[in-house]
Amino acid sequence: MSTSGFSAALMTRHRIAWGLGLSGLIPFIACLGVAFLGPTAWQVTAVYGFLYYAAVILSFLGGAHWGAVLQRADRTRMPGDIRRLALAMLPSLIAWPALMLNPVVGIWVLMIGFVLVWIYDLSSEGRFGWPKWYLLLRSVLTVVVVLAHAGMVMRLGESAWGF
Repeated sequence: MSTSGFSAALMTRHRIAWGLGLSGLIPFIACLGVAFLGPTAWQVTAVYGFLYYAAVILSFLGGAHWGAVLQRADRTRMPGDIRRLALAMLPSLIAWPALMLNPVVGIWVLMIGFVLVWIYDLSSEGRFGWPKWYLLLRSVLTVVVVLAHAGMVMRLGESAWGF
């Protein structure tokens, strides 16, 4: 593959990743919109749909780190690989129990999980192996997801704030 062909393939992957990442926000925004504006019967379903989708996506973020360690072409063991593999399991271990909690508590737990994974992604260990544009994508997606969680907390009212 020529240099220009490689560059074009990289730009295509970059654009596809951005497009898919941004479209992954649609269920968050749609559920939030229905929770605020939908018929009463749909609002409960929207809250639970939001909660379940957030748990799936949080788990997915852990899988991305798992894959980042396992896919390296050089197959050399880097410092922090074992820790990164272990930390890759945490999002699932946060998300799964969040589904068994009261939805208000579950949304708070998931929101904190997204922030914790984002903090790790921005660390030198967490960002190792990712292209620079990926961290911008992750940051944009995480900010929108956390704001959507805050919106859902607002929708759920005063009880969501623990007062």
